[in-house]
Amino acid sequence: MHDILGVTPWGFTALAAAALLVGFSKTAVSGANTVSLAVFAAILPARASTGVLLPILIFGDVLAVLTYRRHAHWPTLWRLFPAVAGGVVVGTVFLAFAGDGLVRGSIGVILLVMAAVTVRRRRRAGASGAEGSGEREGSPTRAARVKAGSYGVLGGFTTMVANAGGPVMSMYLLSAGFKKLGFLGTSAWFFLIVNSAKVPFSVGLGLIDGRSLLLDAALIAFVVPGALIGKAAVNRINQRLFEQLVIVATVLGGLQLLLR
Repeated sequence: MHDILGVTPWGFTALAAAALLVGFSKTAVSGANTVSLAVFAAILPARASTGVLLPILIFGDVLAVLTYRRHAHWPTLWRLFPAVAGGVVVGTVFLAFAGDGLVRGSIGVILLVMAAVTVRRRRRAGASGAEGSGEREGSPTRAARVKAGSYGVLGGFTTMVANAGGPVMSMYLLSAGFKKLGFLGTSAWFFLIVNSAKVPFSVGLGLIDGRSLLLDAALIAFVVPGALIGKAAVNRINQRLFEQLVIVATVLGGLQLLLR
């Protein structure tokens, strides 16, 4: 493994475990792959880790779509995509000029703020007896469009600079009142489309090349058992626990980025 980006056998073992967690996060607890992001960034150079992780995420997205494709809410996706595209462009420019420390710190702050806002909104909705699912019904309100645009730009930005858009989108979908399967189905399609669209930008920035793809080829098989474990586990996780796990994963991801 020393020939592939200088990865040692122990490093490869850690990367394989992180790839397995990618599969689990795609079919069970979205946002948990922030741990994978941390592992990849610890084993590989920061910029190189972004390029290696992206194809692995896309493979996980394919497995998630195959599992939950019927549960996606497309009106929500169409509201998000224009803002996400803008966020990806901003993230590409930012990534071309910003240092690793600024990138990590910016994303860490965004994730923690999103988690705090979501917890506050859900507590207020619980106190008033609201379910928070109105944004998915009928024509969206101006506030819903503004919120979708804000989260979309942040999601596009964070997914481009560090493959960390999952927690941002998780917070948006939770705040919009999505239940477990709708959450996973909408998230699956969203990230398959967005991550695939990021490939040309990543190639252009030199983040994906022949050596990174060689390491991907060695790691990608570990995504499958993780996805199967996630699919089996998701039916044993009730809605409240599911939401709590997503929020905890987001907070841990944000703290990890800030404290590195």
